[in-house]
Amino acid sequence: MTSLTYRDAGVDIEAGDALVEAIKPLAKATDRSGTMGGLGGFGALFDLKAAGFRDPVLVSSTDGVGTKLKLAIDSGIHGTVGQDLVAMCVNDLVVQGAEPLFFLDYFATGRLEVAQARQVIAGIAEGCRIAGCALVGGETAEMPGLYKGGDYDLAGFSVGAAERGALLPRGDVGPGDVLLGLASSGVHSNGFSLVRRVIEAAGLALSAPAPFAAGQSLAEALLAPTRIYVKPLLAAHRAGLVKAAAHITGGGLPGNLPRVLPKGVAAALDARAWPVPPVFGWLARAGGIAPEEMLRVFNCGVGMVVVVPPDRAEAAIALFAAEGETARRIGVLEAAEGAASVRVDHLGAGWPG
Repeated sequence: MTSLTYRDAGVDIEAGDALVEAIKPLAKATDRSGTMGGLGGFGALFDLKAAGFRDPVLVSSTDGVGTKLKLAIDSGIHGTVGQDLVAMCVNDLVVQGAEPLFFLDYFATGRLEVAQARQVIAGIAEGCRIAGCALVGGETAEMPGLYKGGDYDLAGFSVGAAERGALLPRGDVGPGDVLLGLASSGVHSNGFSLVRRVIEAAGLALSAPAPFAAGQSLAEALLAPTRIYVKPLLAAHRAGLVKAAAHITGGGLPGNLPRVLPKGVAAALDARAWPVPPVFGWLARAGGIAPEEMLRVFNCGVGMVVVVPPDRAEAAIALFAAEGETARRIGVLEAAEGAASVRVDHLGAGWPG
């Protein structure tokens, strides 16, 4: 009987080792105060005291990229989904007033292709750099028979911290507060099962010119990475301008904004108050998607909503502009009966354009 090896079974240990060596410089470049050691240990250490915290509360988050990965795999564009992975986690931390400290990733594939995996992890490292958190470790799992060909999946895990008295949302959120919308960079990482159905209905190849973005292929335009709002939002929070914030992911504005609002409050939004990126108009037209469904599935141009005191709204807009973010007044909080809710006025038959 021929002696079998792990490689015969489809797992290449040497490729895994090569990937670890290839990504060590990427991880090293994300070091920040509090990190201890490097890749290769059984666990990662982090020193909260060295990071400057006195009475910290830890905040954790985990997420993935969803079926946006299918577009990356089918198009061969792997360099941006790593940033999506980080963004989906760290944006959920910062809305609770937490500073992201470190990040771990899980990369699973049927057959490890070092060049492909390095592109993905380079995107993760870039996301960590933007968010100011350290890439301290992860797991690469080669599972032949479970994943086909060049398929892979991603999961991310992030931990942040906030001083006990600085957690969000604050207890004084209420009627009269102003809602600011921070612009999204596109579809971000939600709703791609519907996006893919629209692509099929339109009969377009991923390599075709994007109908909504000149000079880009459809794949390039749709794979624009999720915007990371950590540093601007932390700056506004530390300036005392933020009462609450909501990361607009799956469920859109109606599904996410009530999560940070108290009972007896309704968010009244004006759909005319922000420009909707052309990608959403194309999706609505090509897929025949109703305005209410667009709002329920996609961010529709608003990636983050920030609740601010009415007398500090202009100061907040100016601070966000100085931090490189476009913030617009998109609504106000009103008194209402029962659980927190969202109303979007002036949708119009042609919305989102």
